[in-house]
Amino acid sequence: MTSFNIAELKPGIFFSEDLVLDKTFILLNNMIPLSEPLIQALTDWQFTQVFSNGTVQYEKPAEKEEIQEEKIQTAANTTPIPPPVDVTDEINTILNDDTKETEKTITPISDSEKLEMAEKIYNDYLDYTERMFTRFATHKELDIKKISERIKIFCLFMRDNTRYLLRIMQSSIPQNKNFLVSHAVRSTALAISIGLQLRIPLNKLIELGISCILHELGMLKLPPQLYMTDRLLTISEKKAVLTHPVLGYDILKSYDFPLSICLGVLEHHEKENSSGYPQKLDGSKISMYAKIIAVACTFESMTAKRQYKDPQNSNAAIIELLKNTGNQYDENVVKALLFSLSLFPLGTYVYLSDGKIGISTEVNPADPKNPIVELINETDENGRPKTVQPGGRDLSITRALTDNELADLLKSMPQIKAGLR
Repeated sequence: MTSFNIAELKPGIFFSEDLVLDKTFILLNNMIPLSEPLIQALTDWQFTQVFSNGTVQYEKPAEKEEIQEEKIQTAANTTPIPPPVDVTDEINTILNDDTKETEKTITPISDSEKLEMAEKIYNDYLDYTERMFTRFATHKELDIKKISERIKIFCLFMRDNTRYLLRIMQSSIPQNKNFLVSHAVRSTALAISIGLQLRIPLNKLIELGISCILHELGMLKLPPQLYMTDRLLTISEKKAVLTHPVLGYDILKSYDFPLSICLGVLEHHEKENSSGYPQKLDGSKISMYAKIIAVACTFESMTAKRQYKDPQNSNAAIIELLKNTGNQYDENVVKALLFSLSLFPLGTYVYLSDGKIGISTEVNPADPKNPIVELINETDENGRPKTVQPGGRDLSITRALTDNELADLLKSMPQIKAGLR
Protein backbone atom coordinates (compact mmCIF):
# COMPACT_ATOMS: atom_id res chain seq x y z
CA MET A 1 0.00 0.00 0.00
CA THR A 2 1.51 3.31 -1.13
CA SER A 3 1.51 6.42 1.07
CA PHE A 4 0.72 9.89 -0.31
CA ASN A 5 1.64 13.13 1.45
CA ILE A 6 -1.48 15.24 1.94
CA ALA A 7 0.49 18.46 1.40
CA GLU A 8 1.31 17.31 -2.16
CA LEU A 9 -2.24 16.35 -3.20
CA LYS A 10 -4.30 18.59 -5.48
CA PRO A 11 -8.11 18.91 -5.83
CA GLY A 12 -9.62 17.15 -8.83
CA ILE A 13 -7.31 14.12 -9.00
CA PHE A 14 -8.60 10.53 -8.87
CA PHE A 15 -7.03 7.38 -7.47
CA SER A 16 -7.22 4.09 -9.39
CA GLU A 17 -8.09 2.30 -6.12
CA ASP A 18 -9.81 3.41 -2.89
CA LEU A 19 -8.08 6.09 -0.81
CA VAL A 20 -7.85 5.14 2.88
CA LEU A 21 -6.86 6.74 6.17
CA ASP A 22 -4.56 4.87 8.57
CA LYS A 23 -4.75 1.92 6.13
CA THR A 24 -8.24 0.92 7.31
CA PHE A 25 -10.80 3.73 7.02
CA ILE A 26 -12.05 4.42 3.48
CA LEU A 27 -11.98 8.15 2.69
CA LEU A 28 -12.79 8.10 -1.00
CA ASN A 29 -13.56 5.55 -3.66
CA ASN A 30 -11.99 5.61 -7.08
CA MET A 31 -15.07 7.12 -8.76
CA ILE A 32 -14.86 10.41 -6.84
CA PRO A 33 -12.29 13.20 -7.32
CA LEU A 34 -10.33 14.53 -4.38
CA SER A 35 -11.86 17.80 -3.17
CA GLU A 36 -10.43 20.88 -1.49
CA PRO A 37 -12.73 20.55 1.58
CA LEU A 38 -11.52 16.96 2.15
CA ILE A 39 -7.87 18.01 1.89
CA GLN A 40 -8.55 20.89 4.29
CA ALA A 41 -10.39 18.63 6.75
CA LEU A 42 -7.51 16.14 6.82
CA THR A 43 -5.08 19.01 7.34
CA ASP A 44 -7.23 20.40 10.17
CA TRP A 45 -7.22 16.94 11.79
CA GLN A 46 -3.39 17.00 11.52
CA PHE A 47 -3.13 13.93 9.32
CA THR A 48 -0.06 14.00 7.08
CA GLN A 49 -0.52 10.90 4.89
CA VAL A 50 -3.21 8.85 3.18
CA PHE A 51 -2.84 5.43 1.54
CA SER A 52 -3.96 3.57 -1.57
CA ASN A 53 -3.12 0.43 -3.53
CA GLY A 54 -3.64 2.47 -6.70
CA THR A 55 -1.99 5.37 -8.48
CA VAL A 56 -2.91 9.01 -9.07
CA GLN A 57 -5.03 9.61 -12.18
CA TYR A 58 -6.34 12.77 -13.81
CA GLU A 59 -9.42 11.24 -15.43
CA LYS A 60 -12.39 9.46 -13.90
CA PRO A 61 -12.08 5.63 -14.08
CA ALA A 62 -14.68 3.63 -15.97
CA GLU A 63 -18.03 3.44 -14.22
CA LYS A 64 -18.73 0.37 -12.11
CA GLU A 65 -22.04 -1.45 -12.24
CA GLU A 66 -24.53 0.39 -10.04
CA ILE A 67 -25.57 -1.35 -6.85
CA GLN A 68 -29.35 -1.48 -6.40
CA GLU A 69 -30.67 0.31 -3.29
CA GLU A 70 -32.59 -1.69 -0.69
CA LYS A 71 -35.92 -0.26 0.46
CA ILE A 72 -35.83 1.41 3.88
CA GLN A 73 -39.08 -0.02 5.14
CA THR A 74 -38.10 -3.60 4.33
CA ALA A 75 -34.86 -3.22 6.27
CA ALA A 76 -36.65 -1.54 9.16
CA ASN A 77 -39.06 -4.45 9.54
CA THR A 78 -36.27 -7.04 9.70
CA THR A 79 -35.71 -8.56 13.16
CA PRO A 80 -33.06 -8.28 14.36
CA ILE A 81 -31.62 -5.39 12.35
CA PRO A 82 -28.30 -6.69 11.00
CA PRO A 83 -25.09 -4.67 10.97
CA PRO A 84 -25.13 -1.94 8.29
CA VAL A 85 -23.97 -2.87 4.81
CA ASP A 86 -22.86 -0.79 1.85
CA VAL A 87 -25.60 0.28 -0.55
CA THR A 88 -23.85 2.62 -2.97
CA ASP A 89 -20.60 2.76 -4.92
CA GLU A 90 -19.47 5.54 -2.58
CA ILE A 91 -19.30 3.20 0.44
CA ASN A 92 -17.32 0.05 -0.35
CA THR A 93 -17.00 -3.20 1.57
CA ILE A 94 -13.53 -4.12 2.80
CA LEU A 95 -13.64 -7.81 1.88
CA ASN A 96 -12.52 -10.21 4.58
CA ASP A 97 -10.27 -12.17 2.23
CA ASP A 98 -7.22 -13.24 4.17
CA THR A 99 -5.51 -14.28 0.94
CA LYS A 100 -5.20 -10.68 -0.19
CA GLU A 101 -1.66 -9.40 0.07
CA THR A 102 -2.96 -5.91 0.78
CA GLU A 103 -4.74 -7.02 3.94
CA LYS A 104 -1.73 -9.00 5.16
CA THR A 105 0.26 -5.78 5.33
CA ILE A 106 -2.31 -3.78 7.33
CA THR A 107 -1.36 -3.15 10.95
CA PRO A 108 -4.50 -3.25 13.13
CA ILE A 109 -5.35 -0.11 15.04
CA SER A 110 -6.12 -0.65 18.72
CA ASP A 111 -9.45 0.27 20.26
CA SER A 112 -7.80 3.01 22.30
CA GLU A 113 -6.35 4.58 19.13
CA LYS A 114 -9.76 4.43 17.43
CA LEU A 115 -11.34 6.06 20.48
CA GLU A 116 -8.76 8.83 20.38
CA MET A 117 -9.43 9.36 16.68
CA ALA A 118 -13.20 9.41 17.34
CA GLU A 119 -12.74 11.98 20.11
CA LYS A 120 -10.62 14.14 17.81
CA ILE A 121 -13.17 14.06 15.00
CA TYR A 122 -16.09 14.60 17.38
CA ASN A 123 -14.43 17.72 18.79
CA ASP A 124 -13.59 18.90 15.27
CA TYR A 125 -17.27 18.72 14.28
CA LEU A 126 -18.25 20.64 17.40
CA ASP A 127 -15.82 23.40 16.41
CA TYR A 128 -16.94 23.32 12.78
CA THR A 129 -20.62 23.57 13.71
CA GLU A 130 -19.94 26.45 16.05
CA ARG A 131 -18.11 28.29 13.26
CA MET A 132 -20.91 27.52 10.80
CA PHE A 133 -23.60 28.86 13.16
CA THR A 134 -21.53 31.94 13.97
CA ARG A 135 -20.89 32.61 10.29
CA PHE A 136 -24.59 32.40 9.54
CA ALA A 137 -25.54 34.65 12.47
CA THR A 138 -22.96 37.30 11.59
CA HIS A 139 -22.61 37.11 7.79
CA LYS A 140 -25.74 35.21 6.68
CA GLU A 141 -23.53 32.61 4.98
CA LEU A 142 -24.80 29.04 4.53
CA ASP A 143 -22.98 27.01 1.88
CA ILE A 144 -24.74 23.71 1.14
CA LYS A 145 -21.78 22.40 -0.88
CA LYS A 146 -19.33 22.86 2.00
CA ILE A 147 -21.79 21.50 4.55
CA SER A 148 -22.43 18.46 2.33
CA GLU A 149 -18.70 17.73 2.08
CA ARG A 150 -18.33 17.88 5.85
CA ILE A 151 -21.35 15.72 6.53
CA LYS A 152 -20.23 13.20 3.91
CA ILE A 153 -16.91 12.75 5.72
CA PHE A 154 -18.81 12.38 9.00
CA CYS A 155 -21.07 9.70 7.47
CA LEU A 156 -18.11 7.80 6.06
CA PHE A 157 -16.30 7.89 9.39
CA MET A 158 -19.36 6.69 11.27
CA ARG A 159 -19.92 3.94 8.70
CA ASP A 160 -16.95 2.01 10.13
CA ASN A 161 -16.53 3.65 13.54
CA THR A 162 -20.05 4.18 14.89
CA ARG A 163 -19.46 2.41 18.19
CA TYR A 164 -16.35 4.43 18.96
CA LEU A 165 -17.92 7.80 18.26
CA LEU A 166 -21.13 6.98 20.16
CA ARG A 167 -19.05 5.77 23.10
CA ILE A 168 -17.04 8.99 23.14
CA MET A 169 -20.19 11.06 22.76
CA GLN A 170 -21.81 9.35 25.73
CA SER A 171 -18.84 10.06 27.96
CA SER A 172 -17.80 13.48 26.66
CA ILE A 173 -20.51 16.13 26.79
CA PRO A 174 -18.88 19.54 26.15
CA GLN A 175 -19.55 22.16 28.78
CA ASN A 176 -17.96 25.09 26.93
CA LYS A 177 -20.21 25.05 23.84
CA ASN A 178 -23.50 26.75 23.15
CA PHE A 179 -26.03 23.97 23.76
CA LEU A 180 -27.37 24.41 20.21
CA VAL A 181 -23.94 23.36 18.92
CA SER A 182 -23.53 20.27 21.10
CA HIS A 183 -27.19 19.31 20.56
CA ALA A 184 -26.79 19.59 16.78
CA VAL A 185 -23.64 17.44 16.60
CA ARG A 186 -24.76 14.81 19.12
CA SER A 187 -28.19 14.52 17.48
CA THR A 188 -26.59 14.24 14.04
CA ALA A 189 -24.34 11.39 15.17
CA LEU A 190 -27.38 9.57 16.56
CA ALA A 191 -29.43 10.27 13.42
CA ILE A 192 -26.68 8.93 11.16
CA SER A 193 -26.33 5.80 13.30
CA ILE A 194 -30.09 5.25 12.96
CA GLY A 195 -29.86 5.85 9.21
CA LEU A 196 -27.11 3.25 8.93
CA GLN A 197 -29.26 0.72 10.76
CA LEU A 198 -32.12 1.47 8.36
CA ARG A 199 -29.69 1.06 5.44
CA ILE A 200 -30.31 4.49 4.02
CA PRO A 201 -28.13 5.04 0.89
CA LEU A 202 -25.19 7.39 1.27
CA ASN A 203 -26.69 10.29 -0.70
CA LYS A 204 -29.81 10.18 1.51
CA LEU A 205 -27.71 9.68 4.64
CA ILE A 206 -25.85 12.90 3.82
CA GLU A 207 -29.16 14.73 3.39
CA LEU A 208 -30.33 13.36 6.73
CA GLY A 209 -27.10 14.56 8.37
CA ILE A 210 -27.44 18.04 6.86
CA SER A 211 -31.08 18.29 7.95
CA CYS A 212 -30.22 17.19 11.48
CA ILE A 213 -27.20 19.41 12.00
CA LEU A 214 -29.35 22.38 10.88
CA HIS A 215 -32.62 21.35 12.56
CA GLU A 216 -32.36 24.08 15.23
CA LEU A 217 -31.09 26.79 12.86
CA GLY A 218 -34.32 28.73 13.26
CA MET A 219 -33.39 29.36 16.91
CA LEU A 220 -30.72 31.77 15.68
CA LYS A 221 -33.51 34.05 14.48
CA LEU A 222 -34.81 34.33 18.06
CA PRO A 223 -33.38 36.34 20.97
CA PRO A 224 -30.76 34.16 22.74
CA GLN A 225 -32.40 34.76 26.13
CA LEU A 226 -35.34 32.64 24.98
CA TYR A 227 -33.30 29.45 24.57
CA MET A 228 -30.28 30.11 26.81
CA THR A 229 -32.15 30.88 30.02
CA ASP A 230 -32.92 28.68 33.02
CA ARG A 231 -36.02 30.65 33.99
CA LEU A 232 -39.58 29.74 33.09
CA LEU A 233 -40.68 31.33 29.84
CA THR A 234 -43.84 33.37 29.55
CA ILE A 235 -46.67 32.12 27.32
CA SER A 236 -45.71 34.56 24.56
CA GLU A 237 -42.05 33.52 24.81
CA LYS A 238 -42.99 29.83 24.53
CA LYS A 239 -45.02 30.60 21.43
CA ALA A 240 -42.01 32.36 19.94
CA VAL A 241 -39.76 29.33 20.57
CA LEU A 242 -42.32 27.05 18.93
CA THR A 243 -41.81 28.96 15.67
CA HIS A 244 -38.22 27.79 15.24
CA PRO A 245 -39.02 24.86 12.87
CA VAL A 246 -40.83 27.23 10.51
CA LEU A 247 -38.04 29.78 10.77
CA GLY A 248 -35.46 27.10 9.99
CA TYR A 249 -37.50 25.84 7.04
CA ASP A 250 -37.79 29.38 5.61
CA ILE A 251 -34.04 29.94 5.97
CA LEU A 252 -33.10 26.74 4.16
CA LYS A 253 -35.64 27.32 1.39
CA SER A 254 -34.21 30.78 0.82
CA TYR A 255 -30.75 29.24 0.40
CA ASP A 256 -32.07 26.65 -2.10
CA PHE A 257 -31.59 23.57 0.08
CA PRO A 258 -33.44 20.48 -1.26
CA LEU A 259 -37.05 20.16 -0.11
CA SER A 260 -36.33 16.85 1.65
CA ILE A 261 -33.79 18.59 3.90
CA CYS A 262 -36.12 21.53 4.53
CA LEU A 263 -38.99 19.21 5.51
CA GLY A 264 -36.76 17.37 7.97
CA VAL A 265 -36.17 20.71 9.71
CA LEU A 266 -39.82 21.81 9.50
CA GLU A 267 -41.27 18.54 10.84
CA HIS A 268 -38.77 17.37 13.47
CA HIS A 269 -41.18 18.23 16.31
CA GLU A 270 -44.16 16.47 14.73
CA LYS A 271 -45.44 13.30 16.47
CA GLU A 272 -46.89 10.08 15.08
CA ASN A 273 -50.08 10.71 17.11
CA SER A 274 -50.57 14.26 15.70
CA SER A 275 -49.67 15.90 19.03
CA GLY A 276 -46.59 17.67 17.68
CA TYR A 277 -46.03 21.04 16.01
CA PRO A 278 -46.12 23.20 13.94
CA GLN A 279 -48.67 21.39 11.70
CA LYS A 280 -49.94 18.55 13.96
CA LEU A 281 -49.20 16.02 11.22
CA ASP A 282 -49.88 12.33 11.78
CA GLY A 283 -47.30 9.65 11.12
CA SER A 284 -48.38 9.03 7.55
CA LYS A 285 -47.53 12.61 6.58
CA ILE A 286 -44.22 13.10 8.43
CA SER A 287 -41.04 12.80 6.33
CA MET A 288 -38.59 9.99 7.11
CA TYR A 289 -35.80 12.47 7.93
CA ALA A 290 -38.07 14.21 10.46
CA LYS A 291 -39.05 10.88 12.06
CA ILE A 292 -35.37 10.03 12.56
CA ILE A 293 -34.40 13.50 13.81
CA ALA A 294 -37.31 13.45 16.27
CA VAL A 295 -36.00 10.30 17.96
CA ALA A 296 -32.34 11.35 17.79
CA CYS A 297 -32.80 14.84 19.21
CA THR A 298 -35.27 13.62 21.87
CA PHE A 299 -32.77 11.05 23.16
CA GLU A 300 -29.99 13.65 23.04
CA SER A 301 -32.09 16.19 24.95
CA MET A 302 -33.05 13.61 27.58
CA THR A 303 -29.44 12.63 28.26
CA ALA A 304 -27.74 16.05 28.04
CA LYS A 305 -27.38 18.62 30.78
CA ARG A 306 -29.17 21.89 30.25
CA GLN A 307 -29.24 25.08 32.29
CA TYR A 308 -32.73 24.18 33.45
CA LYS A 309 -32.31 20.40 34.05
CA ASP A 310 -29.91 17.61 34.91
CA PRO A 311 -29.26 14.85 32.37
CA GLN A 312 -31.33 11.68 32.47
CA ASN A 313 -29.61 8.32 32.78
CA SER A 314 -29.11 7.00 29.23
CA ASN A 315 -30.45 3.55 30.13
CA ALA A 316 -33.61 5.12 31.55
CA ALA A 317 -33.91 7.37 28.49
CA ILE A 318 -33.78 4.50 26.00
CA ILE A 319 -36.33 2.56 28.05
CA GLU A 320 -38.64 5.57 28.04
CA LEU A 321 -38.34 5.88 24.27
CA LEU A 322 -39.00 2.16 23.84
CA LYS A 323 -42.21 2.51 25.82
CA ASN A 324 -43.26 5.10 23.21
CA THR A 325 -46.07 6.36 25.42
CA GLY A 326 -48.95 7.65 23.32
CA ASN A 327 -47.31 6.42 20.12
CA GLN A 328 -45.26 9.59 19.69
CA TYR A 329 -42.39 8.12 17.64
CA ASP A 330 -42.00 5.82 14.68
CA GLU A 331 -41.47 2.32 16.09
CA ASN A 332 -38.96 1.33 13.39
CA VAL A 333 -36.83 4.38 14.15
CA VAL A 334 -36.87 3.73 17.91
CA LYS A 335 -35.95 0.12 17.20
CA ALA A 336 -33.04 1.27 15.03
CA LEU A 337 -31.82 3.51 17.86
CA LEU A 338 -31.85 0.49 20.20
CA PHE A 339 -29.78 -1.52 17.72
CA SER A 340 -27.35 1.42 17.44
CA LEU A 341 -26.88 1.98 21.17
CA SER A 342 -28.21 -1.12 23.01
CA LEU A 343 -30.37 -1.02 26.14
CA PHE A 344 -27.30 0.20 28.06
CA PRO A 345 -26.03 2.76 25.53
CA LEU A 346 -22.41 2.56 24.45
CA GLY A 347 -20.18 4.30 26.96
CA THR A 348 -22.44 3.47 29.92
CA TYR A 349 -20.72 2.17 33.05
CA VAL A 350 -22.60 -0.79 34.50
CA TYR A 351 -22.64 -3.17 37.46
CA LEU A 352 -22.53 -6.87 36.57
CA SER A 353 -24.17 -9.67 38.54
CA ASP A 354 -20.74 -10.99 39.62
CA GLY A 355 -19.99 -7.66 41.33
CA LYS A 356 -17.62 -6.32 38.67
CA ILE A 357 -17.87 -2.97 36.91
CA GLY A 358 -17.53 -2.45 33.18
CA ILE A 359 -18.36 -0.13 30.31
CA SER A 360 -20.62 -1.05 27.37
CA THR A 361 -18.49 -0.96 24.24
CA GLU A 362 -20.32 -2.75 21.44
CA VAL A 363 -23.87 -3.73 20.54
CA ASN A 364 -24.63 -7.42 20.20
CA PRO A 365 -26.91 -7.50 17.09
CA ALA A 366 -28.47 -10.78 18.26
CA ASP A 367 -29.29 -9.34 21.68
CA PRO A 368 -29.30 -5.52 21.83
CA LYS A 369 -30.50 -5.62 25.43
CA ASN A 370 -27.11 -6.95 26.48
CA PRO A 371 -24.11 -5.12 24.99
CA ILE A 372 -20.56 -6.39 25.11
CA VAL A 373 -18.95 -5.04 28.28
CA GLU A 374 -15.29 -4.16 28.82
CA LEU A 375 -14.26 -4.84 32.41
CA ILE A 376 -12.54 -2.09 34.35
CA ASN A 377 -8.87 -2.78 35.13
CA GLU A 378 -8.87 -6.32 33.71
CA THR A 379 -6.92 -7.63 30.73
CA ASP A 380 -6.87 -10.88 28.77
CA GLU A 381 -3.87 -13.13 28.18
CA ASN A 382 -2.68 -10.79 25.40
CA GLY A 383 -2.80 -7.70 27.59
CA ARG A 384 -5.89 -6.26 25.90
CA PRO A 385 -8.88 -5.01 27.92
CA LYS A 386 -11.01 -8.00 28.90
CA THR A 387 -14.55 -8.11 27.54
CA VAL A 388 -17.55 -10.23 28.52
CA GLN A 389 -20.95 -10.89 26.98
CA PRO A 390 -23.73 -10.69 29.58
CA GLY A 391 -27.11 -12.22 28.89
CA GLY A 392 -26.93 -15.81 30.06
CA ARG A 393 -27.75 -17.39 33.38
CA ASP A 394 -24.22 -16.94 34.68
CA LEU A 395 -23.79 -13.24 33.98
CA SER A 396 -26.13 -10.29 33.58
CA ILE A 397 -26.08 -6.51 33.80
CA THR A 398 -27.58 -5.45 37.12
CA ARG A 399 -27.91 -1.72 36.43
CA ALA A 400 -26.10 1.38 35.23
CA LEU A 401 -23.96 3.35 37.67
CA THR A 402 -25.52 6.51 39.06
CA ASP A 403 -23.87 9.86 38.37
CA ASN A 404 -22.42 9.94 41.89
CA GLU A 405 -21.10 6.38 41.59
CA LEU A 406 -19.52 7.18 38.24
CA ALA A 407 -17.94 10.36 39.64
CA ASP A 408 -16.44 8.34 42.51
CA LEU A 409 -15.15 5.72 40.06
CA LEU A 410 -13.50 8.30 37.81
CA LYS A 411 -12.01 10.03 40.84
CA SER A 412 -10.52 6.79 42.15
CA MET A 413 -9.24 5.80 38.70
CA PRO A 414 -7.97 8.97 36.98
CA GLN A 415 -6.60 6.89 34.07
CA ILE A 416 -10.19 6.37 32.90
CA LYS A 417 -11.21 9.29 30.67
CA ALA A 418 -14.21 8.99 28.37
CA GLY A 419 -13.58 5.26 28.12
CA LEU A 420 -9.97 5.77 26.95
CA ARG A 421 -7.14 3.67 28.36
